[in-house]
Amino acid sequence: MFTKLGIEAPVIQAPMAGVSTAELTAAIANAGGLGFVALGTFSVADASAVLDKTHALTDRPFGVNLFCHEPARRDFEHEAEWLQLLGPEFDRFSAKPPAELHEMYPSFRVHDDLLSLLIERRPPVISFHFGLPRADQLQALKETGAILLATATNVQDAQRIAQAGLDGIVAQGWQAGGHRGVFDPVDPARDEQMETLTLLEKLREVGLPLIAAGGIMTAGDRRAAMQAGASAVQCGTAFLLAPEAATSPDHRARLTSTKTQMTRAISGRPARGLINRLMQLDEARAAAYPMAYDAAKALSAAAMARGDHSYAAQWAGTGAAHAVARPAAQTLAAISG
Repeated sequence: MFTKLGIEAPVIQAPMAGVSTAELTAAIANAGGLGFVALGTFSVADASAVLDKTHALTDRPFGVNLFCHEPARRDFEHEAEWLQLLGPEFDRFSAKPPAELHEMYPSFRVHDDLLSLLIERRPPVISFHFGLPRADQLQALKETGAILLATATNVQDAQRIAQAGLDGIVAQGWQAGGHRGVFDPVDPARDEQMETLTLLEKLREVGLPLIAAGGIMTAGDRRAAMQAGASAVQCGTAFLLAPEAATSPDHRARLTSTKTQMTRAISGRPARGLINRLMQLDEARAAAYPMAYDAAKALSAAAMARGDHSYAAQWAGTGAAHAVARPAAQTLAAISG
């Protein structure tokens, strides 16, 4: 699938919003892998700037990633209840919760200014998380000639990706750090929680090239995934300790010694990260995505102003203990070897 782009290593750097940088993307691209720029949280101006910066650091192909969640359905009463529940946590830092929550990250599905930028800039690979764009957006991106990918955590979403005419599927196993790519927010009890190799086996029948994501930390992990049917692997946690990543000092310090947990309490959508104080709250009462994230970021900011990092969202997969602090190119070589 990536042969025409000259990608030498079957390793993709996961588009980790908040941690990925132009330097990380370029380092992966220059080392023969496929780097990704995470645009899901960016304004058009910021997206344009990071694309410019990445192009200045590499002349190799790289991809961009977009969030395609359903636009928020506001429930102001529910949001107020979540803020009330968080009140005692804010009190610990003599701070008050926000008066109201905001939809921090608009979906690409309602972000046609960003679509125009991508049509103009023509990135060679575009991936989607949380769902798919509108049909007209998807057609416009197909016409740019880009390779189009989307994340699936189950057979149903994979079938929707195939029916939409995309080129490949990122098969995101339960071990993966960061947000689950489920198309629709669902009761966690309905999530099959398939691990990566099991998911690959299930998705082979869909008929599209598969990219394994979740728990890929070593060359052995890569080989196992490719033997199970993956054409390539996508790694995020493995690159968190790279100097090119924007991983915070506290996140780096805790990465290899702290367990991870899947939670809705931070953002309103299931996501795996290093266990923190927010994860101890009743996640069933969390506001919807991304409004819950607005509350979590406000609380984390209040805490960090007092030197407390125990509310920070520090996304990581189950393989975090095996992360190695070294340049991204060296990690890429170790996994692809």
